[in-house]
Amino acid sequence: MKPELMTIGKAQALLGVSKKKMAQLIRDGELMTLPNPLDKRIKLVKRSDVEELAARGATAKKEAVA
Repeated sequence: MKPELMTIGKAQALLGVSKKKMAQLIRDGELMTLPNPLDKRIKLVKRSDVEELAARGATAKKEAVA
């Protein structure tokens, strides 16, 4: 079973985006962050939100190519 939450770094790797783009996605409200209960300095995002964003990104890229 996959964890429900992931770090921003793992989400960044899954999406294949830069740190700057990841910060923009969070700032623009595309991804919502949650504090890590074990370490408040680390922000977490929901895996389902990241996967949904990745799916939308893949769809947008296909439409741009077509």
